[in-house]
Amino acid sequence: MPALRFGVCYDFRNPPDSGVTDRALYAEVLEQVRWLDQIGADLVWFTEHHFVEDGYLPSWTPVAGAMAAVTEQVRFGTDICLLPFNHPVRLAEDLAVLDNLSGGRVELGVGMGYAPHEFRGFGLPVTRRVSLMDEGIEVLQRCFTGERFSYRGKRYQLEDVLITPGYVQDGGPPLWIAAMSEAGAVRAARYGTNFLPQGMRRRSFDPWVDALQADGRNPADHRVGIIRSVLVTDDRNTDWPLVRAAEKYRMALYQRFFEESGEGFGDPADAIPQTWIVGDVQHCVDELKRFIDAFGITDIVTMAVPPGLRAE
Repeated sequence: MPALRFGVCYDFRNPPDSGVTDRALYAEVLEQVRWLDQIGADLVWFTEHHFVEDGYLPSWTPVAGAMAAVTEQVRFGTDICLLPFNHPVRLAEDLAVLDNLSGGRVELGVGMGYAPHEFRGFGLPVTRRVSLMDEGIEVLQRCFTGERFSYRGKRYQLEDVLITPGYVQDGGPPLWIAAMSEAGAVRAARYGTNFLPQGMRRRSFDPWVDALQADGRNPADHRVGIIRSVLVTDDRNTDWPLVRAAEKYRMALYQRFFEESGEGFGDPADAIPQTWIVGDVQHCVDELKRFIDAFGITDIVTMAVPPGLRAE
């Protein structure tokens, strides 16, 4: 099984009544990541959404580039980068530059999105998201080979493409695919990537395991990552309410997206847990161990600055 890695995740959401400028928030987070790198964090992940009133991070590569300049060890990735809104060749070029800036410390997790307002904002029909996702993955994988190629698909027709500069990492940045459905799980297995399961276990995680095993592959040989936040505290009654209020604000947006799209996580009893783990050190360690063992988790990150809170 791959080595366990821990880290943090940022969405840079800044509620209008926070009293903090976006510039100040970005500066504080940059300083926090510098500190996290020094104390041994493995990962810094970003999430992506568009046209959200509180400034939800729409573009993660420039942030990762800035952080790469002030860190030495942490690896940068996404859970998730919305592939239908990113031309795969342009994204591959951005990643090549970032791979060089960071000394080979970049990874990419992709998903196909579901919020209708984002597709309207980019002028894309929601019905194209599956083909844009599949073809985007195929183009990225060809880009990451470092070899010249052409591609003929329904959405992308590409001639004589060679990504320069070359990638530091052999084979390009490690690729992850997110899934909330059986189709997404099968997609991740088909393309042989790392895996970001969400939602119902029986709809995402279990079908991924089944698809790999049916092909003679071992799920334990793949990295499995997730955002599951942790608050270590000896005074839950004092420390948790402020974070809980920020978490309710954070989840309200996703609930709105679910209602607009008709999608959602489904029955909580069958969900892959992404609720906060809150308690003293031993409680958090015990809960994490149970969770990691149950799902073969190799990469786990906590939201580092919930919306409206300060990096400090």
